[in-house]
Amino acid sequence: MRRRSPTGPYQPSLALRALSERFFGRIAIDQEWLSSVRRLADQGTVVYVLRNLNVVDFLALDFLTKRHGLPEIRFVNDLGMGALEPMGRGLLGALLPRSGDAQASELREAVERGHSAALFLKRPPGVLDLAAGASGGRGLTEGDALMRTLIDVQRERARPILLVPQVFVWSRLPDTRGTRTLDLLLGPREWPSALRTAGQVLANASHAELRAGEPLSLAAYLAESDAPSDAVRIRRITYALLRRVERERVAITGPAQKPPDRVRDEILRSPRLARVVEELAGERAEDRGAVLAEAERMLRGLQATLDVDTVRALELLFDKVFHTIYAGIEFDREGLERIRAAAKDGTVVLLPSHKSHIDYLLLSYVFYEEKLQLPLIAAGDNLSFFPLGPLFRRGGAFFIRRSFKGDRLYSAVVDAYVRRLIREGHPLELFLEGGRSRTGKLLPPKLGLLSMIVTAALAVTHRRTYFVPISIGYERLVEGSAYERELRGGEKEKEDAAGLLRTTAVLRDRYGRINLQVGEILTLDQLREELDLPLGAELEEDAQRALVTRLGNRVMDEMNRVTAMTPGALVALVLLTHTRRGLPHDEVVDRARKLLGLARRLGARATPSLATGEGALREEALGEALEMLMAAELVEAHRPADGEVAVSRRPTAGPDAIYVVPDAKRLALDTTKNIVVHFFVERALVAIALLRDGGPPIARAVLRERVQVLSRLFKYEFRFRADASFDEIFDRTLEEMAADGKLALLAEQRVGAGVGADGWSGAEWLEIYAATCRNFLEGYRVAARGLGALVKGPLTEKDLARRTLALGGRMFLAGELELRECVSKPILQNAFLSFVDQGYLAKRDGKLELQASFASARAVAAIEGRVAGYLGRR
Repeated sequence: MRRRSPTGPYQPSLALRALSERFFGRIAIDQEWLSSVRRLADQGTVVYVLRNLNVVDFLALDFLTKRHGLPEIRFVNDLGMGALEPMGRGLLGALLPRSGDAQASELREAVERGHSAALFLKRPPGVLDLAAGASGGRGLTEGDALMRTLIDVQRERARPILLVPQVFVWSRLPDTRGTRTLDLLLGPREWPSALRTAGQVLANASHAELRAGEPLSLAAYLAESDAPSDAVRIRRITYALLRRVERERVAITGPAQKPPDRVRDEILRSPRLARVVEELAGERAEDRGAVLAEAERMLRGLQATLDVDTVRALELLFDKVFHTIYAGIEFDREGLERIRAAAKDGTVVLLPSHKSHIDYLLLSYVFYEEKLQLPLIAAGDNLSFFPLGPLFRRGGAFFIRRSFKGDRLYSAVVDAYVRRLIREGHPLELFLEGGRSRTGKLLPPKLGLLSMIVTAALAVTHRRTYFVPISIGYERLVEGSAYERELRGGEKEKEDAAGLLRTTAVLRDRYGRINLQVGEILTLDQLREELDLPLGAELEEDAQRALVTRLGNRVMDEMNRVTAMTPGALVALVLLTHTRRGLPHDEVVDRARKLLGLARRLGARATPSLATGEGALREEALGEALEMLMAAELVEAHRPADGEVAVSRRPTAGPDAIYVVPDAKRLALDTTKNIVVHFFVERALVAIALLRDGGPPIARAVLRERVQVLSRLFKYEFRFRADASFDEIFDRTLEEMAADGKLALLAEQRVGAGVGADGWSGAEWLEIYAATCRNFLEGYRVAARGLGALVKGPLTEKDLARRTLALGGRMFLAGELELRECVSKPILQNAFLSFVDQGYLAKRDGKLELQASFASARAVAAIEGRVAGYLGRR
């Protein structure tokens, strides 16, 4: 290593430069860090602050500051390397002791000249230190004297000294509790020696990252400090800086790890669980042992055993799989940064939408790639089968029964486990819908596990818990064929290894892009204020139930709000909302452009692949989506050939193509459309009501009554806003549609079609709006006619749905229905629930039966007529 001049920068040898380029050149750099350091350098003198005295960290920081043109380091603590000291004084200087006064003098000289310095706050405990009783989890004092020098220099000058915390994360492995044999030689993970760090660099250089904590202005601190002495100030400054560094590091590695058996032992001894065990066992000691053994068995089946090496192996596998079947993953980068900030401040609970088994892997994959702490994932115990179960468990999944109502011990075990995870700060991932949505729309929230998490979060007062709504969107689902079979009435197949092997066929297809969007991050304090619940006070059972319900509904609304329009969803929307047999390519593009503009005005996001930053449609994205759907045989491209329109042998989009959706494939394509249908529902109900019985204009009061009837009918079909009344939503929708030219608010409180917009008349826009939800209306008509089977007596819901699905098929073939996708099992199930609310049906002894006043064929026909009246003919 070369010598340097006093306060000169470090000059590494040629060999070290080459090694630095090879290993440090691959470190992921936070671009915000670069701009932040440059901005701070304009304001004052930058002092890079690091946690653990380590020559590898210094060499990496020195390399990166030079590579990116940042303030160069002219001082660093004595790293204890003698003649090889990077900022040392050569062989002669190494033979002479470098006193603390000498280091302080060199630091003062560097800072007074306006140069930057690197200051390590702690020294890792060595073998002798650990043998003497030092903790492997705490470093030894190192930088106090140098911090005093910085305070003295700051008092003598006006230009601020800015302490900028830095942390290199060389390994994703979390810290470990206690001192192990290997730690005596290499130092613990949280305070690694240079040798251990060098090994981590060799193994993980491509995954290493430099993160920066919040800077601390020494001038501002001294001006505001009320500490009685400099010794106290130094302790407070050091503590604040260490906390900022630690927050950055733990946000990537996660909390310290204990062996699984030790974790189970501690959970089983938790007071709440121990009390339940005692109550269930009674006074017999042998019964207590049996109950405790059963609790441990339950805990073993539940517990995640996250292993970063397994995650790394899965990451390599998933990277290949994702890029084989998907065109890419588009995610909300600003949203991920909000998650990163929340993870530094508290415990994060991720609440994604759930449409595919891919969901279990997606967030972990993205978080691993983006250097975020990996979540522990609540998964159904149906996925614990071999060989996937053990693999998922080591990937962070913990398996929970679908239902454990009435099992007090299992409930107590789950509660104790969740409390432990919240208290230690593990990020959790929970699918609030419970199961996967087969329709593309969100399912109603299941609040059981969320309630446990909220209870745990309320009890852990020293950590804030953040609830993060996430929308995951797909252009095409790998489970599409299985979902289509279930929608037509088939039974769900149980997951097992044989099913896993069958699904390898998906590797031969392409499924478009996945997109991930992050909603507003919610806190319990925020929701308590909305509900006028006192902060800090213990909540009564009813109040906590209201809090959980509000949280669940807000999360679902946020998922809907931030859902992005994808090329596949837009194409599905275009192709399923027109009345002709097929659409020419140019008309597909024109309708897509208009509907995208409408969706953006309604608040929908658009994926980068679909639209430019200004919101303009990327036509090539439509072509890619059409070709993906053609390859899946969901869409046909017809081209003129020899005077006839023939099915194209080329599954390609183009100006000469006419696109047709085969009737048998409309149901599968409808799932893609439904991902974004919620953006149009409020306007669709207005349009359907307005077009009834000859169409507009009609009295506003009549329109309001009709829309309210429809909103009640579709109570279980669509999510309506819970933060506004029906009248508020109705009035706002009419005003917005009038402002857009879709409606006209006429004299005498009448409503008619507007002048139109974007080349379509107001009447044409109303037809488009109505078409987005017409299949649901037709489905409810089928459900209403299906009630005729109950005239002869009650049926289980399963039997009624089976008969009604067959009836719907006959109605479609007879020409009574226009849209094949209306014959769908979930639509019928939601309709039956609505008919119970409407008073047409009653549920008794597990069966559905007609209420007495509707138990006749004539009454059933009247129910159908009430629904069919909104359909008319197109």
